[in-house]
This record gives sequence, C-alpha cells and structure tokens, in this order.
Amino acid sequence: MAAPGTEASVSAASTFAQSSAPATAPPARATVPTTGSSTLRRDILIELRRSGATSPEQLATTLGASRTGVLQQLRSLQGAGLVDRRTVRHGVGRPRHLYDVTPDAQVAFPSNYDGLAAGLMAAIGMVGGDDLVAEVFDARRRLVAQQMKDRLRERLPDGAPLVDRVRELAVIQDEQGYLSTAVIGTDGVIRLQQCNCAIYGIASASSSPCEAELALFSDVLGAEVVRESHIASGDRSCTYRISEPAEA
Repeated sequence: MAAPGTEASVSAASTFAQSSAPATAPPARATVPTTGSSTLRRDILIELRRSGATSPEQLATTLGASRTGVLQQLRSLQGAGLVDRRTVRHGVGRPRHLYDVTPDAQVAFPSNYDGLAAGLMAAIGMVGGDDLVAEVFDARRRLVAQQMKDRLRERLPDGAPLVDRVRELAVIQDEQGYLSTAVIGTDGVIRLQQCNCAIYGIASASSSPCEAELALFSDVLGAEVVRESHIASGDRSCTYRISEPAEA
C-alpha cells in the first residue's frame, strides 16, 4: 500500500477512529436528539452526571423547569436506556424515586476521539515517518479482513454463492455507516454500492485507504472487484462491480 503523506494522514485522522472500528461492531446506541425538547433532556443528563442520583423535584428546581416536564423527559431517557431509577425509603410516607445516568449515557456527553486519533497518527508519523503510517493502514486492512471472513463463515454456509457473500458484506459495511447495499442488475451483474464514505477525510487526502478497501473486498470475497464510481472523486457513491475471478 502506498504511503500517504504524514500531514494528510494527521489532518484526516478525525475519521481514523471510526474507520478502525471492528467490522462486527454493533449498531450505535441511542443518542439524545438535538431539537425540540432535547435541551431539557441534555440538561437533565448533565445535571445527573454532575450531581449523581437526584429526585425529579430537585432536578426541576435546579434546572428551572416544571416537575411534569422533567418527569416526562426522565421517562423518555429511561426508555432509551440512558437513565435508570431506584426507590429510596425514608421513614414514614411515600418512597422517593431517584434517577441517575447509566453507562450508556456516555454517548450524550462530549468526547475527544478526533483529538486522540489525530495525536496517535501524528505520533506514528514522528516515530516512523510515512512508511510506518502506511504499515498501520495495511495492518488495519488485514485485521478487518479477518473479522469480515469470520463473520461470513458464521453467517453463510460453506461454498455460499458470490451474491450471498456480497449481500453479507453489504450488511457489514452498512453497519459501519457506509449506507451500503448489494445491487443485482437485470443482466445478473453484482454490484456493491456505498452511498456514504465513512472515512471521507482520509479518502479525500490520500488514495491509499481506497486502494486498501478495494484489496479488502477482493480478499474477503475471493472475487474480482472493480471500482466504477468514487465519492472522493466527486461521484454520488462508491460502486464496485464484483465477479468471480477469471480462470487461470
């Protein structure tokens, strides 16, 4: 794999963490919407993160919101798995309900994965230059290829037709954010279409990731793969024509 420039690699590193995700990663967890009532939801999550288990009444007082509105959002957050509730008894009278964030609520808080990825790529470049950066991308390609092959073996019978292998590959890529589908033409031609580039920052800075993807698909499918369109070149999708390998 040709070595991408260190500067380009670092500038594109904001997408490196996503592109390095395991091929069998589960779908993303629930997230907090960014419109409508989401401001109160986010305020509730932040306050719970800061203060710990808190009653709806205390949340309403702290946030300057109505108890009814807070309860409504707490129930929504609980349904999404971002908040849980526990009951505390204190003497005579009705028990108190306290709410707190769950580990899954981390998706709603700021993170610095982009900064971490950029720092790691810069460090790799400093240690070994462009050659080491290229080796890292190549190692990732081999790792992902093995994960994909394992997935295909788990989901498909031995000797599964090429079209079935492509369909399963499309599912894997779709899970990684590529908006991927397998398309079978009326002439029987099999294509893998990806309407989103999940590593666009890297792909637009260097051709190496896209060439690695081409080799990855060919390796995983045991097929001949030809790219027909390319998002990084201005097309609406990355489309690959896939066929059985030519006989020697």
